[in-house]
Amino acid sequence: MSLPSIHSYGFTCRDAEALASFYGSHLGFQRRSCLEIEGGPYAALLGLPGSALKLLRLELGSEQLELLEITRLGPGLRAGRDLPADSSSIDLWFQHICIVVSDLTAAAAGLQPLLERGALQSISTAPQTLPAWNQAAGGIQAFKFHDPEGHCLELLQFPADKGEARWHQLQSASPYLGIDHSAIGNADTERSCHFYEGLLGLRLGGDGVNHGPEQDGLDGLQGARVRITGHRCPQGPGIECLNYLSPGGGRPLPADQSAADVAHWQVRLEVADLEGIAAKAEAYGGRCLSGGVIHIDPEQASQLGFHAALQLRDPDGHQLQLIRA
Repeated sequence: MSLPSIHSYGFTCRDAEALASFYGSHLGFQRRSCLEIEGGPYAALLGLPGSALKLLRLELGSEQLELLEITRLGPGLRAGRDLPADSSSIDLWFQHICIVVSDLTAAAAGLQPLLERGALQSISTAPQTLPAWNQAAGGIQAFKFHDPEGHCLELLQFPADKGEARWHQLQSASPYLGIDHSAIGNADTERSCHFYEGLLGLRLGGDGVNHGPEQDGLDGLQGARVRITGHRCPQGPGIECLNYLSPGGGRPLPADQSAADVAHWQVRLEVADLEGIAAKAEAYGGRCLSGGVIHIDPEQASQLGFHAALQLRDPDGHQLQLIRA
């Protein structure tokens, strides 16, 4: 496999079993494994020393989603916080996964009963089709909503002339095909490109500005104008940076946000040179959270599937977990 390569996307949740049931019943995910981690190097890597963790791994297509539940918080650590009720796409802690579907109309209709009774909250006013004038995104259909704990999700259908070939080749009885990317809020596109491409080795996968009534309807905003910059691995899913040029007022990611907070997301990325990235991270606007490379003991490594890791923030504070298998 060519590196860098995204192994999984993940976030913190309150009830991993209940959330896994939702993702399985309504979004086509399959349960793959459940790991129970008792303290040790992995909890320390996350900044939660002495904590007991549940890692529930789900799969959709070729991509993996990892639900992190803190079943016991380590001594002296503060309790995790819920997502701010007034969060929106312009806040820099914003992150979502983009789930590719073969039929957005059918997928959105399947969620409608949950939306109507308030079990889910929509972000978009309705499914949107981006206009033809937008060369990079014209014809894409999308709908954004919150999962039962408030994490943001996007359903997206590519037209025939857009998206990777695999999204047009997959045959599935379910409309849910896989995860194309995780989108994150960012404040400075050039700075983010320097970090994701210069430090981590991803390639530029598209750069353009979306605006207009369809973008407003998709984001649940007024006057949305967003620069969207894709960063791709040699194969598989990627990371997409969303720089909202308007409206203003987006809030920075809190400096004390921890892996115990429900707003915590991470991208697990296998890279070729952990030590080199750790040494250069600050020069590219990043920050090491784990004090350098953490070596995982054999027992936890056999569970997790990797032997060394580095916990890193990007220039806007989003967390990445870089690993060596």
